[in-house]
Amino acid sequence: MSTVKKPGRRKSAKTLEREAKRLENDRIKVQRIPKKLDVDDKIEHMAKGVLDLASRSVDPFIDVPTRTLSNVNFSAKKGIIEMGDATQRRSLFNLNQARKYMQTFVVAQACQQLQREDKTTSIRDLYYMSKHTLGDSKENTFDDQVESDPIIEDLEVTLGALREELHLFAAKRGSVVGPMTLVDAGDTIDLSRMGSGGWSVPGIVEPDVIQFKKHAAKFILLVEKEAVWARLNEDKFWKRHKCILVTGQGQPPRGVRRLLYRMVSELKLPVYVFVDNDPWGYYIHSVVKQGSINLAFESQRMAIPGARFIGLSSYDPAKYGISQSVSIRLNDQDRSRAKEILAYPWFDDRKWKREIKHMLSEGVKWELEALSNKGLSFVTEEYLPKKIRDRDWIA
Repeated sequence: MSTVKKPGRRKSAKTLEREAKRLENDRIKVQRIPKKLDVDDKIEHMAKGVLDLASRSVDPFIDVPTRTLSNVNFSAKKGIIEMGDATQRRSLFNLNQARKYMQTFVVAQACQQLQREDKTTSIRDLYYMSKHTLGDSKENTFDDQVESDPIIEDLEVTLGALREELHLFAAKRGSVVGPMTLVDAGDTIDLSRMGSGGWSVPGIVEPDVIQFKKHAAKFILLVEKEAVWARLNEDKFWKRHKCILVTGQGQPPRGVRRLLYRMVSELKLPVYVFVDNDPWGYYIHSVVKQGSINLAFESQRMAIPGARFIGLSSYDPAKYGISQSVSIRLNDQDRSRAKEILAYPWFDDRKWKREIKHMLSEGVKWELEALSNKGLSFVTEEYLPKKIRDRDWIA
């Protein structure tokens, strides 16, 4: 006589919900990377986490913080842009995510190799280090550097480590002159004796590489345009006004931003930002002051809330008698960008709204070089000295 096996008791909805929550908490526990670990151990922790998930028959995944406008918050109290809590799950068995999942660990492995060999390299070099064909297939890990660069940033936010801590640097861009002496990788550099080119800012400017020795500066002047920086250097503006003169040659790269942050915080110097009068110049200032949307996770170590916008203001051409003939008409892209930045919470300021709306109403923009219309040395002898003397800036 056969025995019929009775079905087990069906689990209640509350029990199922409790078990699902326990599993999710377990997954989060596996993925959470302790901040106190060094970079090598963080990478090791991430790798062990996905191996543990696989051993429990769970699709291996990592949660990557989302680097978008929707996942940043502006802290009015701190004066910086901060990253939110939103993440995007990247799993091995999701066909839409498998390639990026693989690429993340390929880059992580290369960074761990740099850590263990105590070497640094460029993001371009890392691309070639990480590029190879997968097994017997015709598929490469990366087809172009445009694939590997975002993965590096994903790894930064996932590990909570700066690119520089991963031993990576971008192309060097930026120059400095001024009454200051520093130590660069063991070599003493006198920034007042750097000729017409200035000291080239390295990609990594952390304290173990760059140390500030002494200075006689009263402030820092960041200049957007290299040509204007060269004029200020040739006219010895930095010597006459005792300042450190910096250019990032456009939007300052990470090395320049990090160097500025260190000089402001360690030397207690104010920084003035001198950029074109257009939406792009305004945004350069905001990136220096509040941080950027894409790199919001780095604001704590790069943003300078006290940075002052010293020009070029949309009111300056009329105030200083600059000819309208050297203005440039705003195009649709300029207008669209201006309206976009007006909507950012960090531009929700009476002075900034007045500045941007005036530019839009005038219908023109002005490059820094337009000041040369009043004479080659007008910027060094009259414009900037008066702006500083009159405290004519937006803080």
